[in-house]
Amino acid sequence: NVLEAGAFILEIARSEIAYTEQRPAEYVTVMLAAALREGFRGPVFIQGDHFQVNHKKYAVDPATEVNAVKALVTEAVAAGFYNIDVDTSTLVDLAKPTLAEQQRLNYEVCVDITRFVRAAEPAGVTISIGGEIGEVGTENSTPEELEAFMEGFNATLAAQAPGMAGLSKISVQSGTSHGGVVLADGSIADVALDLDTLEVLSKLGRDKYGMAGAVQHGASTLPDAAFGNFPKRETAEIHLATNFQTMMFDHLPPELLQEMYAWLDINAKDERKATDTDAQFYYKTRKKAIGPFKKTLWALPADLREKLGTAYDAKFTFLFTQLGIAGTKRYVDQFVTMSEHHRPIPTGASTIVAAPDDADLSD
Repeated sequence: NVLEAGAFILEIARSEIAYTEQRPAEYVTVMLAAALREGFRGPVFIQGDHFQVNHKKYAVDPATEVNAVKALVTEAVAAGFYNIDVDTSTLVDLAKPTLAEQQRLNYEVCVDITRFVRAAEPAGVTISIGGEIGEVGTENSTPEELEAFMEGFNATLAAQAPGMAGLSKISVQSGTSHGGVVLADGSIADVALDLDTLEVLSKLGRDKYGMAGAVQHGASTLPDAAFGNFPKRETAEIHLATNFQTMMFDHLPPELLQEMYAWLDINAKDERKATDTDAQFYYKTRKKAIGPFKKTLWALPADLREKLGTAYDAKFTFLFTQLGIAGTKRYVDQFVTMSEHHRPIPTGASTIVAAPDDADLSD
């Protein structure tokens, strides 16, 4: 740990669990194995990102869709996910006349799932729960929207469960989209990131509502020069997944990549728009080939894995330096109290049931 980094999270979204074919228990196992292999010492923070309600399914059967998210919470917490980002922003109804009414379903369902998460907490653990006020890729969030959500959330939680811990952070929209916007030639469009909005929302969340601040999604496709702005603007958390996925695809042997693309031609053809070029179609859908080709990806030649690992090291070193993560291990050691949780070898089949999958939600 050359950078002495400690304040970073390893996360996987509800959609990613589905299309990478990694259940929470497998993900935790792989992450902890990697930490041991690298000689890392200290707590490993693992997060369920975008534990999201599918608004189309919710419209048809609200209880079943919310219960699907709760089932994933049960599975994830049992595996060791002690950070959960609840995403009910899909339920915001902009047709309503006031911000409070627009955010009502968002905060009410978020409270419901928050209470479920709290009930699932192991002894000695307070799970860090995040909320979301604006679906990533839509209009930029405003201070008034954040206030409408938080006032409703806090009042509802206090009425239903007095004294229960609430949210630690809030995800907002400030101009990005998951994976970026892919152009006809396969390149990614420039992002008009509104840093002023991000800073205002982060400070509002912290100063008025006692949270860590705002969370920036979809940041990994930004130009390198942008990342130094996030600590200056006091952003609480930045999500970086897509660029590392792109790096993996860039390092794959051409014949394997073509095999994956051929799979997409058949299995993802319904997602292809009439205006999509091949480059656009494959860029947007190739993530869904990761699961079906998981065994092949795990078995990549050692020299190729070495090259990819070296590229990852360089990119993480750059990003962690830009984002101020270097030297944070001492703060983790100072402020994080770890409780022991022993996991005896099971004597029979697991009683944890895999939650319903949904690969088409946010990453």
